Amino acid sequence: MIGALELGLIYGVMALGVYLTFRILNFPDLTVDGSFTTGAAVSAAMIVNGQNPLLATLAGAAAGLIAGAVTGVLHTKGKIDGLLAGILTMIALWSINLRIMGMANVPLLREDTLFTPLREAGWIGKTWLAVLVIAVVLLALKLLVDWFLSTDLGLAIQATGNNEQMIRSFGVNTDGMKILTLALSNGLVALAGALVAQYQGFADISMGIGLILIGLASVILGQAVLGQRNIFMASLAVLVGSVLYRLIIFFALIAGLNPNDMRAVTAVLVVAALLLPRWGFLKKIPSLNQRGNRKPSQDPPREPDVSATTGVKIPV
Repeated sequence: MIGALELGLIYGVMALGVYLTFRILNFPDLTVDGSFTTGAAVSAAMIVNGQNPLLATLAGAAAGLIAGAVTGVLHTKGKIDGLLAGILTMIALWSINLRIMGMANVPLLREDTLFTPLREAGWIGKTWLAVLVIAVVLLALKLLVDWFLSTDLGLAIQATGNNEQMIRSFGVNTDGMKILTLALSNGLVALAGALVAQYQGFADISMGIGLILIGLASVILGQAVLGQRNIFMASLAVLVGSVLYRLIIFFALIAGLNPNDMRAVTAVLVVAALLLPRWGFLKKIPSLNQRGNRKPSQDPPREPDVSATTGVKIPV
């Protein structure tokens, strides 16, 4: 169970990245399936070649930034549909990741990583101290994201996701906001990939397959439980959802569920998190669909205005 908590917290970094695009920008980004592996590939290749683990991790995150920016440019400047732009980048990253690693799997068991001090101390997977250390680092990253979203730039990004036409009328470069958000999102996803590779002791070319579903499950599950009254609670809910997802998978495996059914379990979790808040006593729980489920105004309809010169009724 401790191992599931540790892995859930590490995957929380990825969930924060998915939250930025899916919830803040309202953009369905499939680049994460490729950028997660990119972060793992870059960090693993650098560590194997004797580079500092921290430097390798930051380089992996930077590679994710570039991947996200490419998707943003394809969508904004190339006028390619957002979903298709993400798919194109994801497909291209498969070959790029193979080139970076040089093989389908890069082992790190005998290499020094960011988790080596915790592993040598006997904390990883055995004591709550490792969970506490990872949780503190993740909380600091969460607060950094919260601070960024509260700045003028972060508010412009939120406005772009809420009403792109309105914020563009105020002179905001919405294309730049999209590119920046996609870059930051995939940077966080790649950072998570680098950390997961070092935690598990290997980087694999297929480790990012289906990751977008895991990220969505974490976002939707967490916000269905805690809600999203403000940025602080919304981002906290994402982290809680990531941990809950890993715990659900852990107990499902303990109960004897076939590991091959994990994707189906994830899909069921997402469907349940979307539907349950609309049924019975759970209707009061804020769901991820609040933005699209606002009630229409209850104000009485206004009489149409009549032009003083033409006498033509103009709807108000």
